[in-house]
Amino acid sequence: MADQEWLADRFEEHRAHLRAVAYRMLGSLTEADDAVQDAWLRLSRTGPSEVENLQAWLTTVVARVCLNTLRSRNVRREESLPVHVPDPVIASPEEQALLADSVGLALLVVLDTLAPAERLAFVLHDMFQLPFEQIAPMVGRTPVAARQLASRARRRIKGAEVPTPDADLARQHEVVDAFFQAARAGDFDALVALLDPAVVLRLDAGAAPSAASMVRNGAAVVARQALRGLRSGLPGAEVLPALVNGAAGVIVTVDGRPLTVMGFTVSDGRIVEIDAIADPERVARIAANLLPTE
Repeated sequence: MADQEWLADRFEEHRAHLRAVAYRMLGSLTEADDAVQDAWLRLSRTGPSEVENLQAWLTTVVARVCLNTLRSRNVRREESLPVHVPDPVIASPEEQALLADSVGLALLVVLDTLAPAERLAFVLHDMFQLPFEQIAPMVGRTPVAARQLASRARRRIKGAEVPTPDADLARQHEVVDAFFQAARAGDFDALVALLDPAVVLRLDAGAAPSAASMVRNGAAVVARQALRGLRSGLPGAEVLPALVNGAAGVIVTVDGRPLTVMGFTVSDGRIVEIDAIADPERVARIAANLLPTE
């Protein structure tokens, strides 16, 4: 029993690192937690005497679990929903220090387009500085081939031109506040002025009718959608500021119940991406830490 408690304590020392790896690999908080739990179960069956470098061993286990999950997703791709926004990590402005190193939603969206082995190689090498000699066995490649996977992923990410949020978080929130003020006022011109000409809106409504999920492009199109969305919104809706993956975002609630989570990417003072989740089950789970449900 003492050995098991000692092992559990050592595992807890690495939990945050393992969850960070799994989240960047999967973009899903639930699946990330499942991968970490799987690593614990395997460790508890293996025992400490068989593990020389615990963090490296656990990272390898979590990465391989995530790789299998990504490959299973590819098999089911034809059944996938029309729009998917990865799970955001959400916190109140007071907790912003906890998210200082979080990965942005815009990057997670692009990571979802990578092949599983490319994503693993990029995440482990570029985000966690693992050597390709350690990554190669996970994907069944040579170190040179693993390096090529990461390089290919890097080129695709660069080609996607992932926007970098403005460093001034307060200014980000000001822009988002102005966006909702203009939408409430029905001020189309003010909305367009706040949006980048190539702005992208993604709405993931989950199992709702497919028409509810959407991708919209362009300032005028997104502004019109914002005006329509506000007019069709429920009376009494509140817009609560939050940190979404370390950037400005909101939780839309009705009677205290979370309805939508929205993450905004504000770059050069304009909104370049809006990623929204309106799937009731996911929203309730994602916002649970801030808005506990009974």
